[in-house]
Amino acid sequence: KIPDGTVIGNRTRVKIVKNKVAPPFTEAEFDILYNEGISREGSLIDAAIEHNVVEKKGAWIAYEGKQLAQGRDAAKEELKKDPALYARIEKGLQAKLSGKPAESSETVVVAGKK
Repeated sequence: KIPDGTVIGNRTRVKIVKNKVAPPFTEAEFDILYNEGISREGSLIDAAIEHNVVEKKGAWIAYEGKQLAQGRDAAKEELKKDPALYARIEKGLQAKLSGKPAESSETVVVAGKK
């Protein structure tokens, strides 16, 4: 991403050649931002799209049937502005990867007890 001609980071692809605890020759791709490090928002969007937690239709990215943003960079900015949205998508992705249903953040009160 180059706003106003300033380079703020790059998209990096790495290939794992040798690994003792996981299969070798796997690849990963992520954003490295110079003043931030690895972009958590970008990694979350990529994983959520890959595991169908977030829908990608053309350039548009949608979550729970609502348009989130047009383009990956705009979606990253939305997640930076809205930490609650980031947490909901992250929780949904964790639930999808673990195979367990996502826990509700609501507390159910029965007969005056939590």
